[in-house]
Amino acid sequence: MTTTLSALAIGGQVGTVLPLLTAIVQRPAWSAKAKKVVAVVAALLAGIVTVAADGGWTQFQHGQLTAATLTGVLLASQTSYDLLWKPSKLAPWIEALTTRKGPQQAG
Repeated sequence: MTTTLSALAIGGQVGTVLPLLTAIVQRPAWSAKAKKVVAVVAALLAGIVTVAADGGWTQFQHGQLTAATLTGVLLASQTSYDLLWKPSKLAPWIEALTTRKGPQQAG
């Protein structure tokens, strides 16, 4: 069984790289609200997968550990995006790179 501190650490590790993965599906033209919704939903889904991967589906019986992992992923993803990935322009670059250009946008 995982401890609460370990659950937070695992969630933090997943959350730190999550904005780069989320940037693959997000688009530069989306509103800030739409991007935030996608980021939060992705963090919650990543948290669920992290809990299952760490302790199997029976790990969900431990509500405190599940909540700690979900919280860790959510907080780390939002913080790392704001402090690391957005200022470095890496996440916005990935968004732009993975956006399909329509015929009117092609150069």
